[in-house]
Amino acid sequence: MDTTVHVRSRSHLTIALAAGAVFALGLGLRQSLPLFISLLNSHTGVGYATVSLAFGVSQLMWGVAQPVAGVIADRWGPRPVMIAGATLFAAAVAATPAAGSAMALMLLIGVAAAAGSGAIGPAMLMSAASRLIPEVHRAMASGIINAGGSVGQFTILPLTQLLIGGAGWQPALVLLGAAGLAAIPAIRVITRAAPAHAAANGGTASVGTVGEALRGALRDPSFLLLNAGFFACGFHIAFISTHLPGVVALCGMPATVSAWSLSLIGLCNILGSPFIGKAIQTASMKYALAVLYFARALLIMAFVMSPKTPLSFALFAAGLGLTYLSTVPPTIGLVARLRGARYLATLFGVVMLSHQLGGFLGAWLGGKAFEMTGGYDWMWQADIALCLLAAMLHLPIREARPLPLAAGQAQPT
Repeated sequence: MDTTVHVRSRSHLTIALAAGAVFALGLGLRQSLPLFISLLNSHTGVGYATVSLAFGVSQLMWGVAQPVAGVIADRWGPRPVMIAGATLFAAAVAATPAAGSAMALMLLIGVAAAAGSGAIGPAMLMSAASRLIPEVHRAMASGIINAGGSVGQFTILPLTQLLIGGAGWQPALVLLGAAGLAAIPAIRVITRAAPAHAAANGGTASVGTVGEALRGALRDPSFLLLNAGFFACGFHIAFISTHLPGVVALCGMPATVSAWSLSLIGLCNILGSPFIGKAIQTASMKYALAVLYFARALLIMAFVMSPKTPLSFALFAAGLGLTYLSTVPPTIGLVARLRGARYLATLFGVVMLSHQLGGFLGAWLGGKAFEMTGGYDWMWQADIALCLLAAMLHLPIREARPLPLAAGQAQPT
């Protein structure tokens, strides 16, 4: 029996927009934190690589938090998990100016802020929305939610840079933390007070317990290939989002170039994510992912070989933005097709953990490479290789293709 809860009093668009607003705050605030790396290094004196390690741990913890939050939400409902996460994230960011040691940075940025933002990350948001939106509309809804993260990145990063310049970096962090609490009203829109499980249908597998779901997924070669590809995605996304300010500084350009480049990535992804969300309603998701990763490899090669000017950074950011978060809708769509939607929060959380394992290495090794060589050449080369590998890994996935549905028609159970 299909247990999806269709809430007539809230339109599907309203639910998707509210989830996108939460993602906008969560991702925008989280992506603004690398703008403070050099300031935190000067304040604490612990060294650039140590600060980079804290951000690397943050990438890892963000991934760990999502399957853990997913298991709890699949059992008790997403509302309490997401509200607790938003509160923890806000408190950790606001407390970061008090950090005076490497351990404090690890606990606040690496653990608390990352765990809180993971509880309002894409796995939780898209799973919460899928509990209220029928399957025929979910791909487009995931594109809208994903675009919300880009809106946050485009708007919050430049505002953060203005806050740093106008109020100082410590008040800026406190204000960013307070802004994180604005996610709570939107969370209440996309969740129910009582637990509501996602549909048990919509994929090739339907199991009774979360343990069975996890064991079945980890024995599925296609699911493992999807995880491996998303690992590569996490590596280069984390490297670029964490160390682009360092790349800009190395090229002798002002910090505003990095802030606007990162925000331009978000702006262009506002176009890319809904386009992919619409396209994968009829197109193959695995081939869409292969094309996206191959395009990223070509884009990074072109950027590495080009002269470094504000224009080249802008063009690189615009091109990257079209594919930046566009991998999420087809990835979560494949998880649902391969393993079903009943434990989507948990299983996509596992895929996000793989993504963030790559993210940990991208953020941390970027700092290590800079300390060892004074540049990022090794990282760009690894980035290109991993993009090409990710493109190839998706080709053998055995994508389950559901029968076409008429508008508003439910999948048979």
